[in-house]
Amino acid sequence: MRPFRNLKIADLIEHELGKILARDFFVEDTLVTITSVQVDEDLLHAKVKLGIIPEANTLEVLRALHYARGRFQQMLVKKLRIKPVPHIAFVADDHKDEVVSDEISEVVSE
Repeated sequence: MRPFRNLKIADLIEHELGKILARDFFVEDTLVTITSVQVDEDLLHAKVKLGIIPEANTLEVLRALHYARGRFQQMLVKKLRIKPVPHIAFVADDHKDEVVSDEISEVVSE
């Protein structure tokens, strides 16, 4: 297998899933962004790391995404047209820049 294939698929998933989340996913007073996508070498699993602001809503967002994961997976299957489409798992991104996070929180709250 070519080593760059998983990087290309990760980029495709990030792009398409970002559009899906922007259109079909909403949690009140919360900003959710995809910070990165990591696809396993076997292309069966993808870990989608999310930036969630404010951080207090992280658990609520992850629960809602886990509940809707099957629907998002089906949308990805239709959009990507690759087989197999990796199974997605959502996790909160641990790497945060607190200064930027605080500034964005202030803008979102206004």
